[in-house]
Amino acid sequence: MTMTDQIIIGIDAGTSVIKAVAFALSGKQIASASIRNAYMTGDDGSATQSLAQTWKDCVGAVRGLGEKVPGLASRTTAIAVTGQGDGTWLVGSGNEPVGDAWLWLDARAAPTVTALAARERNRARFEATGTGLNTCQQGAQMAHMQRHAPELLDRAEVALHCKDWLYLNLTGVRATDPSEASFTFGNFRTRRYDPVVIDALGLERRRALLPEIIEGTEITHGLTAEAATSCGLLPGTPVCLGYVDMVMTALGAGVRSSGRNAACSTIGSTGVHLRAKPVADVTLNAEGTGYVIALPVPGIVTQVQTNMGATINIDWILGLAGSLMSDAGKSVTHAELVARIDAWYDQSRPGSVLYHPYISEAGERGPFVNANARAGFSGLSVRHGFADLLRSVIEGLGLATRDCYAAMGNMPEELRITGGATRSTALRRSLSAAVNAPVRLSQREETGAAGVAMMAAVAVGVYQNMDDCITDWVTPLLGEAEVPQADDAARFDRLFSAYTGIRRAMPPAWDTLAGAAVTSPAQTEIR
Repeated sequence: MTMTDQIIIGIDAGTSVIKAVAFALSGKQIASASIRNAYMTGDDGSATQSLAQTWKDCVGAVRGLGEKVPGLASRTTAIAVTGQGDGTWLVGSGNEPVGDAWLWLDARAAPTVTALAARERNRARFEATGTGLNTCQQGAQMAHMQRHAPELLDRAEVALHCKDWLYLNLTGVRATDPSEASFTFGNFRTRRYDPVVIDALGLERRRALLPEIIEGTEITHGLTAEAATSCGLLPGTPVCLGYVDMVMTALGAGVRSSGRNAACSTIGSTGVHLRAKPVADVTLNAEGTGYVIALPVPGIVTQVQTNMGATINIDWILGLAGSLMSDAGKSVTHAELVARIDAWYDQSRPGSVLYHPYISEAGERGPFVNANARAGFSGLSVRHGFADLLRSVIEGLGLATRDCYAAMGNMPEELRITGGATRSTALRRSLSAAVNAPVRLSQREETGAAGVAMMAAVAVGVYQNMDDCITDWVTPLLGEAEVPQADDAARFDRLFSAYTGIRRAMPPAWDTLAGAAVTSPAQTEIR
């Protein structure tokens, strides 16, 4: 078989969808298959997902890929897996799940986060990890379990993340990667576990639950016979454990290219904003927020801030429009509403309404952490209509992006962007004006799966190092630079002053609203 026939399968197990994507060794995407995830949310702040169903859905996605790619099994040179970050996926005896996973969306650990953050040792933990405490993280969730549900940890033999759980099912190996290990329990400088961090979380007696850390560009394990039968692939096929999905997506979208570091924002359900830099260039903020996450490039990390809600804000306001139109007798699909975004934006008045995009029920985690933070409009008058509200939501995502980069230092000189919403001219224009820098849209369709497949390409020797792989897989797919308009950039400067002033004044009101909320023990399935 020639190299042109060979394939790398990249698996990206996101919060909404599990994708299996086939790439040629040159980086060309050949085909993809996907299955929607399902997870449960409760009024107690819980967000949980079945481990068994997640593995079943992963198998289904790979099987679906096999239906689209002739001879997939014999052509597959390697498999690589990444997935949604944070969260707690506990596994016990016989590699059986200990209940459902706590997802990164789970907010139950909020009181424990508050208590841990008040401890003197928390700053030392932050200095080691470069990561602020929040309810999303495995460390915070395990500390909360230790206090309120220790039986879960007692029954567990290992604490994994989503991609680690899939890797266990693929290879039989319990392991995690340097990115999630170091920002949760370790040190971003060494990419190893750090006893200072484990002690600060009060989890010394749970140290044995932390799995081995392996570097996926150097170490692979073979696909087990059982997993091979399930997936329709060949036993022994090398499997690469990737880094967490947010840096895999950024890698595939251009956070580093031509041997140079850059900035990258992914505008998906959440907003993820990253700057690649040498370890020595990392400056941690006084507020103790954000992440430092390793890249699979020696000595290079990403400094990260993340918004809990990005496109879910757009989905929310479009959903309102769709509901009202349906009530008026005009049925309309979500896709039809999305197609009208740019037209509505152009009909609206610029800069007269502000929107803070904290629509997630888990609150906000970047560039500040507040589980009670909620979305809101400011500056409304009777002159404003739906188009003005939609514009403010779009511009609110731009302002949130600027807020995150401001917490990491200066604005980027150029911003690479990815995510389905970035196809909108209005959103790209807002992002560019908000940071006052050119934006370049990655033409790569599946950036997360590509990023992890690139790791496998290095691991099995197709490329000597990641920068060589980036030259073929990433750089040619970066679109032309879109330069901000001077008047838009000046307007966003004024908006940003008001935006930050309002959000800094809001916490007392958010806390009061949280105390007034009426809850019931209902659960909702999300698909």
